[in-house]
Amino acid sequence: MLIVTEAFIVVQTAEQAVDRLAALHERATTALSQALKRYLKDRVEPDAEQRALFRYPELRLTYHCHGEVPQTTRAYAKVQLPGTYSVTVTHPAAFRNYLLEQLVPLMHDFTVTVEVGVSEQNIPYPYVVEQGDELAGSGVTAAALARVFPSTDLSAATDGIADGLYDWENTHPLPLALFDAARVDFSLRRLVHYTGSDWRHVQPWILLTNYHRYVDQFIVHGLEQLRSDPRFVRMVLPGNVIIEKSMDHGEASAIAAGVVWHRYQMPAYHLQASDGHGVTLVNIGVGPSNAKNITDHLAVLRPHCWLMIGHCGGLRQSQTIGDYVLAHAYMRRDGILDRVVPPNIPIPALAEVQLALQQAAANVTGEKGEQLKKRLRTGTVLTYDDRNWELRWAEERPLINLSRAVAVDMESGTIAAQGYRLRVPYGTLLCVSDKPLHSEIKLPGAANAFYERAVSQHLKIGIEAVDLMRSELNSLHSRKLRSFDEPPFR
Repeated sequence: MLIVTEAFIVVQTAEQAVDRLAALHERATTALSQALKRYLKDRVEPDAEQRALFRYPELRLTYHCHGEVPQTTRAYAKVQLPGTYSVTVTHPAAFRNYLLEQLVPLMHDFTVTVEVGVSEQNIPYPYVVEQGDELAGSGVTAAALARVFPSTDLSAATDGIADGLYDWENTHPLPLALFDAARVDFSLRRLVHYTGSDWRHVQPWILLTNYHRYVDQFIVHGLEQLRSDPRFVRMVLPGNVIIEKSMDHGEASAIAAGVVWHRYQMPAYHLQASDGHGVTLVNIGVGPSNAKNITDHLAVLRPHCWLMIGHCGGLRQSQTIGDYVLAHAYMRRDGILDRVVPPNIPIPALAEVQLALQQAAANVTGEKGEQLKKRLRTGTVLTYDDRNWELRWAEERPLINLSRAVAVDMESGTIAAQGYRLRVPYGTLLCVSDKPLHSEIKLPGAANAFYERAVSQHLKIGIEAVDLMRSELNSLHSRKLRSFDEPPFR
């Protein structure tokens, strides 16, 4: 039974909530899109009644604390303070599984009232323009459209909740989730731009790499999985090029070879599974700026985990090129997140991820005990923003020595800090490709030989770790990532 309360409707189940969110979002985006097309064709401006439709749907949850607070070990889908929580929602149909994962346990374990209605937050018109073709040749400038239709407002798309800048004691309603609709839509469009594929293709298990050679191996792995594993149904490549399971191997290989990936700054490759637990690989390139950029946007999809699988410089004499480094701490000298996560804030290793990566290394290499320890070293990874840090070796040596760092790269510390900041489980497994302090540098011939040997095995370890973590999903979203001022949704 649905009860009308002002402009909002009280729903009895999580499914009803998501269905109504989807219906309201569809109505709003359709109305905005149609009004935009009318204006571009005939210069007919929407009236006040039509403008009132151009708004995001809103989800409200009111927690009635009666007596003892329910106890749960979950890191999410729980409320700590009585009161009303709300969030605007975009693309609820696409985020259906995520919304249900949050609402179902919340509504079961806590005494809450859930309402769905229309918010006061306008949908910016660029977010209903799919390809931009609608605007081409219309003779209307963006400035002119912004005077007629709601446009993007960067002051409304912030990370204040994630960064702890929200006044929990003097705000009503409280935030229900880390990101509202405007922040999510902002990132969804950026993901399409940077990765070259629709954001809906991104899978909840994400591998991030800094070398294109991992992409070649991922495509080989994906094509093999499509042939041999019934769980995987398709691969999506940059440019939204789709390889279906039904295609023969020759046709699929030819399609993959023809993809023009270099059109995109950080191309993404998606191996999709029928159960929704596929794997996405993103070649983020080199440097902490790219690492922060892409994880800022991937975070709105609320992935289960992202792993850095790339190359590093080994800092210890005992290491051999081709050895692995499992990061259990990070010394962040990248500087890019210092304002929001100062370097003195510890970034904890997540036990579930660490154990999965170590077990995956054992499974793939076939090595155990002391034999595995010779190849897989745990320790601190140093992340720089300067590729030529070696030129400052005299100045940097004392700090590196104090930190006991075993490897150096340009992305891992940033990615881990972003996972900590944005509540996405994270981990790092690197492969030693050179030893800059011990006269073992990357020379073309040696580097190519190393790449041929190491990349395939390294990628397989990352994918095996994902398979292991998938079975431990309930414990993966660690309470280590949650603060005491925290929205109910993860």
